[in-house]
This record gives sequence, structure tokens and C-alpha cells, in this order.
Amino acid sequence: MSQEPLFIRMHEADNVAIVANDGGLPAGTAFPSGLVLREKVPQGHKVALVDLPSGAAVKRYDVTIGYALQDIPAGSWVHERLLRMPEARTLEALPMATARRAPAAPLAGYTFEGYRNPDGSVGTRNILAITQSVQCVAGVTRFAIERIKAQLLPKYPNVDDVVALEHGYGCGVAIDAPDAVIPIRTLRNISLNPNFGGEVMVVSLGCEKLQPERLLPPGSIPIADQRGEPQELDVVCLQDEAHVGFMSMVDSIVRQAETHLRRLNARRRETVPASELVVGVQCGGSDAFSGVTANPAVGFCTDLLVRAGATVMFSETTEVRDGVAQLTARAATPEVAQAIVREMAWYDAYLKRGSVDRSANTTPGNKKGGLSNIVEKAMGSIVKSGSARIDGVLAPGEKLKQKGLVYAATPASDFICGTLQLAAGMNLHVFTTGRGTPYGLAEVPVIKVATRSDLARRWHDLMDIDAGTIAEGKATIEQVGWEMFRLMLEVASGRKKTWAEQWKLHNQLVLFNPAPVT
Repeated sequence: MSQEPLFIRMHEADNVAIVANDGGLPAGTAFPSGLVLREKVPQGHKVALVDLPSGAAVKRYDVTIGYALQDIPAGSWVHERLLRMPEARTLEALPMATARRAPAAPLAGYTFEGYRNPDGSVGTRNILAITQSVQCVAGVTRFAIERIKAQLLPKYPNVDDVVALEHGYGCGVAIDAPDAVIPIRTLRNISLNPNFGGEVMVVSLGCEKLQPERLLPPGSIPIADQRGEPQELDVVCLQDEAHVGFMSMVDSIVRQAETHLRRLNARRRETVPASELVVGVQCGGSDAFSGVTANPAVGFCTDLLVRAGATVMFSETTEVRDGVAQLTARAATPEVAQAIVREMAWYDAYLKRGSVDRSANTTPGNKKGGLSNIVEKAMGSIVKSGSARIDGVLAPGEKLKQKGLVYAATPASDFICGTLQLAAGMNLHVFTTGRGTPYGLAEVPVIKVATRSDLARRWHDLMDIDAGTIAEGKATIEQVGWEMFRLMLEVASGRKKTWAEQWKLHNQLVLFNPAPVT
């Protein structure tokens, strides 16, 4: 950051701004505007631009993010302990599909090298994914995969990786509860992700509640074999009487895996239009710069992708809940707007059952990074969705059936959100962070975007893009958005690996299970 004292004000109507300088600024610092700090203010934290009397609305992004609990003189540090959070916007009398914008000009001529599947989907990687019907088989599967990678994978150079779809579900759960459909369809749809080429292999224990036939019933695997018949489900059951000893189980998994590796090895990349990208956007370890640098750049890139005919999913229900009126207004149709309301109402009820509300979202790290509450966090999060109309809505675990901008309703948990976006069919992931997190997924490439240059410098071999250059005045939102778009095409083509891929930093899948555990 420049040594000159600098604050960033998001809207001319705002009465607070964030301190931009690395390390924050000490008491007595005078800004060019004449404002003088009354106390030390950390980087990313808010300073009062004017005197704020007790009860006054505190505004950032031209949105009331809280009400002053006491008189706050100009130049004071405005933090969460001085604010009362506003009540949540009701889900009644919302603007429904009222924002009529002329569609942006199509963005033509952009392509990447992808793997086209028989069902029309396109992968960005060529991966053998081994589905697990229950957590009990995880250790055996992990052992088998280590052997597959050591002994088999070198024989099939066109296959990028072998991964286990490991999770904590499958037994000890109320499998027939109404909400159990969510984790079941999530795992089913992840197994059919475009990066796996339609090669479905399941490792089962045998006695679990989530039987393979329930997980992947006949007709659920859309890719047919060469005879034109439905592909038969390939299951290795560890309790099968034919298995005598541990190595018998491992040998069976390895043997079946080679059949799938052989077919995957025949896949070849081909030139496809950028419209075949299915991108999930997400943020984690957010700070006050998230809504200033990285997320606006993602939003600009989102608009580019939509113009190119691609699909973009934004999610994290509690992180867009306070902007629900923005979303319903941007809906393509009243039906889409109503679907947004439906998902918000479902999640409100889900939180209420747990005796919490949306305020449970913010973390100690968020607050240390300058975000006072979920309202402020939401205003910075929602900008990842760009400005395009919202064409569709997905309930948790559902699979995409359309292109354009889609609201995929998910919890804000990094791991659950990423898992549900995988189930929807994403083939590329973009993840912004301000506090820093080594988050990654084994199933799709994850492009990591730093909100601050200080983080990008310290984590130089974890962050793929430095959006902090926007705050430093070295780049514009548009320039970083274009950088992101071009990097997506390179990563999707396999010409470049993300840092998470290079280090093989992968988080396990976390299925969203709102149903009871027995």
C-alpha cells in the first residue's frame, strides 16, 4: 500500500470508510480530506467520516449495516461492538423480476480445450472418481487408491488423477427423512460430474443404509455403453463373501479401477467454446477488502462468462440473504424470483430450528478483517454475481439444467458450498479470500484470488491472482476481471495448473445433511 494515509469509501452516501494501509494507521493520522483519526484503526476496519450520534444508521455500500449503540465521533474506529445489527429483510413485498436491463453484447470467439462427454457435458480434467456409499469404506479405498496411483496410473498418461469421493454420510442417519434427499442427490450428482467422463465406480460396505442401488438407481447414469444399453453399476462390496482378508478387498478395487482407467485414457481434449464452462464462485476467510477488490473482479468476470454463454453459479445463502431484494429484482422471470424466495424461506426455517439466525455466519477472522456483521459481509459477497439477470435457481444438491447465471442455494460453509456446486456440475471453481485459506478440491481446478496484495505476497505459492492491486491503484476491477477470465481458459484447457492443483491441496467433500442423525 502507499504510505500516504488512505481510506476507501464505497458510495458517496456512506458515512464510514475502511482504512486501506498495510498495518492500519495510528491515532492522530490526518487524511488529505482533513479527517483525523482519534485512535488506531487496523487495516480494513471502518472509520467514521462524520459524527454518528447514538441510534444513527451506519452506512457502507449505501446500505445500513448497523445502528450506533453510542455517540461515535468522526475519526473513530467503528467496529462490531459499537453497532446493533439491522433486522433481516422480510420475504414479503419484494421486487419480483423488475430490473429490466438490455442484455449485454455476446462475447464470441473464446474457446478452451476440454473433454466432451457423450451426454454433451464438458470436463476440464480427466479424473477417475471412486464413489463411496458410506464412510466405513474410506480407509480401504484410500489404501487402494495409493496403489492405483503407484502401479496403474503411469500406464494411463491421459488420466489426470484418481480421487475418492469421501464423505461422512451413508449410515447412522435417518435415511427416509424428507430432507435426506439432499445428501443423497448431492452424492449421486457429484458422481456424474463432467470431469469424471461418465465412469461410475462405487465402493460399498454392504450393510449401510445408503445402498448403491438407492444412491444410483437404474437410469441415473446417462452415459450408455457401446452396445447402446444403460451402463451397469460397477460396485465393489467389501462384505462380499468372496473377499478373504484385507488385500482381497484392495485387489478387487484395483482390478475394477483399471477397467475405468482404460476407457478414460481414450478421452482426448478438443476445442470447445467458452460457453461450456460451468463456474462456481465462492468466498471464504472474507475481510473488508473482499467486497472492494476480489469479489467485484469476480463479478465483472461473471458478466464476461455470461456474455460468452457460459454458466456461473453463486451461492452461500446467509451471505446473500440481506441482498434478497437485489436478487429478486434481477430475476429473469417472476417464477425465478419466487424460487429465490422459496430457498431463502427454507433456509430461514432451517436456521430457526437450530435457534440461530443469519448472524451466526460471521467468524472471528471476518471480524478481525474488518467485517462487523453479516449485513456488511453480504454486501461484499453478493457482488460476485455481477450484474446479469438471474436465469435459474437450484435447491441444494440439484443438478444444472440450463446456462446463464444461476443462484445455487447452499450453506456458506466453504466445504459444503463447494461440494454442492460440484453436484450441480461445475467444472471450474473460483475462490476469493482475504484472511487466507488453503482450500482446494480434488475434483475440479480451484482458482484462488487474494483480496489484498499483502496476502498475495505472503502466500505467493497459494494465491493464483492478486486482486489487491485494485486497492493499490495498480489495476482496475475490469483489468483483474479480464485476467481472471483468461486464466480460466488456460486452466480449463490444462495448459496451466492452479497452485492448489500443484500442491494437491484438497479438502474432503462435506455433504449437507439437514435430516436427523440416528
